[in-house]
Amino acid sequence: MDDDLDSVLAAVGPRLRELRRRRGTTLTDLSAATGISVSTLSRLESGQRRPTLELLLPLARAHGVQIDELVGAPATGDPRVHLRPIRHNGMTMVPLTRRAGGVQAYKLIIESGRSTPEPKTHEGYEWMYVLNGRLRVVLGDRDFVLVAGEAAEFDTRVPHWFGSLDGEPAELLSLFGPQGERAHLRARSVTRDR
Repeated sequence: MDDDLDSVLAAVGPRLRELRRRRGTTLTDLSAATGISVSTLSRLESGQRRPTLELLLPLARAHGVQIDELVGAPATGDPRVHLRPIRHNGMTMVPLTRRAGGVQAYKLIIESGRSTPEPKTHEGYEWMYVLNGRLRVVLGDRDFVLVAGEAAEFDTRVPHWFGSLDGEPAELLSLFGPQGERAHLRARSVTRDR
């Protein structure tokens, strides 16, 4: 029994690190959101500190997940994914997968106020498919628009940013993961006169 508990607790750190990195959050940001010190968060992620309920509750709340996801609790047999939207940087992200690690699926709603490019980089690979609206994508030195029915994929180590056009929100599906199958990129150039 102790071996099972130890292996469950040992897996919490990598899950916490993956959740934080996937959201593009720093340890400092997470510390501010949870009230847990940066050093404690770092030790939790590296496995040097044993997770407790007092630490996991604010972390689950900050990441917008159930504690079950942090500890890798077995599925209860309910196949439904309980959607819990996460609002971040002018976007609403609705997780469509419920396990940490591997490829993650999201529905994203990009608000109309997100219009000034602020390219970021992080580890991973992303594929996106536009459901509604027009999506401006800045990828490295390229600037293009995707419309409903179009898809793009890219290595997230390339500076990237996306926002809606025309004062209307854009809705898209996104697959994000450390690796990915290359799909198909189709895009039109955008003039920079706007």
